[in-house]
Amino acid sequence: MDSDIYADELIEQYEHPHNKGTIDKPDGEMHRDNPLCGDDITVYFLSDGDVIRDVKFSGSGCVISMSTASKLTDFVKGKALGEIEGMGVKDVIGLIGLDPGPARLKCATLSLRALKEAVFVYEHKVVDAETKKL
Repeated sequence: MDSDIYADELIEQYEHPHNKGTIDKPDGEMHRDNPLCGDDITVYFLSDGDVIRDVKFSGSGCVISMSTASKLTDFVKGKALGEIEGMGVKDVIGLIGLDPGPARLKCATLSLRALKEAVFVYEHKVVDAETKKL
């Protein structure tokens, strides 16, 4: 597909994000920011045992960070917590349909880092090295 199509889709997600908001009494919650860009996000989720039942995000940031959060929250609903733990950079690039490059990679992965860390905390696990690099 043409990268312009992906860019248009990202702008659409930025202007009309899915799952933006908060969850009262979430099972998991994590705040992360990117001081270099100004992105700021909190991710919340509810689970049914080991599956994400609902997920939302709040915050502000650039088109890449906010549209990725929108697409990520759509993608993970109904997924097992273990699947989320295993997600990485390649998954984010697949979700948004383009490689943001090294300068914008932290913007693209910020919501995934927050979600994964929330899952690790919920499961009483140590956050792995790959997640810390996101």
